[in-house]
Amino acid sequence: MTVYHVGESMYSELATKIEITDEAGGEFVEVSQSGRNDIGKIAINPEEWPELREAINRMIQECRKNSR
Repeated sequence: MTVYHVGESMYSELATKIEITDEAGGEFVEVSQSGRNDIGKIAINPEEWPELREAINRMIQECRKNSR
């Protein structure tokens, strides 16, 4: 799945690619942006997702608080 802004190309360096990957150790979700293949990706184990989601949501809320 690729997420990108309206009006941008799905090949834009701002487009975010989300895919299920399995490197023989079990499935995980990989998130990457084409503009930064060297360091622009993370791998998420499904068991880690609830804690990661909570932490990311908390930080997003902090960003919104600080931008007011």
